[in-house]
Order: sequence, then structure tokens, then C-alpha cells
Amino acid sequence: MSLYNSDKEAADALSQYYKELKQEISKVIVGQEQTVELLLTSIFSQGHCLLIGVPGLAKTLLISTLSQVLDLDFNRIQFTPDLMPSDIVGAETLDKDRNLKFVKGAIFANIVLADEINRTPPKTQAALLESMQEYSVTIAGVKHDLPRPFFVLATQNPIEQEGTYPLPEAQLDRFMCSVYLGYPSFEEEVKVVTSTTTSEKPTLNKIISAEQIIEFQQLIRRAPVAQNVIEYAVDLVHKTRPRTERSTSDTDNYLEWGAGPRASQYLVLGAKCHALLNGKYSPDIEDVKAIAIAVLRHRIVRNFKAEAENITVEDLIQRLW
Repeated sequence: MSLYNSDKEAADALSQYYKELKQEISKVIVGQEQTVELLLTSIFSQGHCLLIGVPGLAKTLLISTLSQVLDLDFNRIQFTPDLMPSDIVGAETLDKDRNLKFVKGAIFANIVLADEINRTPPKTQAALLESMQEYSVTIAGVKHDLPRPFFVLATQNPIEQEGTYPLPEAQLDRFMCSVYLGYPSFEEEVKVVTSTTTSEKPTLNKIISAEQIIEFQQLIRRAPVAQNVIEYAVDLVHKTRPRTERSTSDTDNYLEWGAGPRASQYLVLGAKCHALLNGKYSPDIEDVKAIAIAVLRHRIVRNFKAEAENITVEDLIQRLW
């Protein structure tokens, strides 16, 4: 049964909750407004997020804070070279009566932080694939459903690459957004140091429940979208594919591979969510542009010429607009 009398009422409620969520998160997290917006967009769009940033930028604190204000269960998995798939998804063990019993792994939570996911071998990275796509895990032929809503946030350190295992493109494509976390400004860092070197800790209020999040996820799927907006999103993705009918000279010169159809789907879903979070009832082309870099940056591969000329993925995406 719906919690609201109409989709318009639900959309207005989502926009108001979004303002309250940002205000509550800002009690702990200084700055990082765009990162917070993209994380919430991924959650309400039923996507997952890849967070890339150097150590000490409060990546873990951010997602922990997010889980508190969303009133969701939160588990953190520290990925290491010796981590096994069973450590993540769980395993069958013998109980005291010598009966097989399934013991749930850390993946059984609403929000899962996969910390430094590139530090574990591909076999363990792949343990996340089924859960991210199917919202379930299969152990000994038995399917176990994960709690809903379910959201994976994986972090990577862009500096230390020695002894790491880069995520394969097939798994990168499972993430809706890739978010780069930059250094705070001088003023922001002064606020961070001031607030974290005292004994006072802010009290966080729970803003929204799991039931409401699931309803808003369904609302975003139902949100109307004009045909020209869908065509713009699909055209943008097609332009990233070199040596195709819609490719541009920049694409042919600087890209090795382009984005797949999942990028088009996430662009439209992300645009819908961005519109509703900001008080609109239907997305326009500007909403597609607002989410485009985060959706596309990890799905396109530059060639050697682009790297030699120091042309970034973000530059190339913006040239396609």
C-alpha cells in the first residue's frame, strides 16, 4: 500500500526529504555537496556507487553517516589480498548437531561499504557481482535474497596501485556512478579540523525509513520523461563509441572503447532522480548533463593519444554535449 495519495505528493515529499538529508549529513560531513547528491541519486535510482579518493577524505565516515540518517543497516568490508568470497557472501557450516547451517556474510546489509575493493583478487571481487545485479547470493545451489533496499559503495585509492587488482570493465559497468572525491578547500578543512578535534559529537536524526526509500525508488521508475530527453541520453552514449555512425572526431581520435547500453539506462534513471530531488516532476536535458560525467567516466576508455595529450575523460564527455 502506498504511503502517499498521489505521485505528485510523493515527489514533493522526496524533494523535502532530500533537503533534510543534506542538512543532517552536513552536521558531520563538511562540503562534498556534489558527492552527497550523487550518492543519494544512486540509492534512490537502485544503483551502486564507486568512490575514488585518497586516504583521509572521510569516505568511510560519509557512508556511515548516510546509513544513520537513512535508518539502514550498514556493514563495512575491508578488502585485502587474503579475503575469500565466503567472507563476503557467507558459507554453510556444521552446527552442534552436525547439520548444515548457512551463516550470512557481511553482504547481508542495506548498505555495504566495500573498502579498497581493488586490493583483493578478482575471484573475491566477483563475489559481489550477483548481489549487485540480482540482489541475492547463491550458496550450494540455494538462493538467498538480500535485504532491501540494497546499496554497494566501493572505494578505491587512486595513488597506491602497486599490488592491486583493477576492477574489470564488466564489474565497473555494474556501478551506476563513479565519484571522484577531491581535497577540501582551506575554509572547509579548517571546519573539519575544528569539529573533529573536540569531545563533542553531533547527534544525527533518522530522516527516512527503508520502506520510504523503496517507495521512492518505485516512484522514480514511474516518473514521466519526454522522448527527446531519452533520445538525448542515448545519443550521448552512442557518441562515446569510436568509429560508429554517431561518433565524433574527438571520440575517434581519443577513445578506445565507449559506453554500453547500461549507461543509457542509468542516464535516464539518474536524470529522473535528479529532477525529483530538486523539485521537478520530469527531467530535462540539463538533468541528463548533471549526471552524465558520473555515469560515463568509468565506462569509456581513453587511448594512448589522449593520455599523451593529457586529455581527461571529463573533458571528452563535456565535448560531446
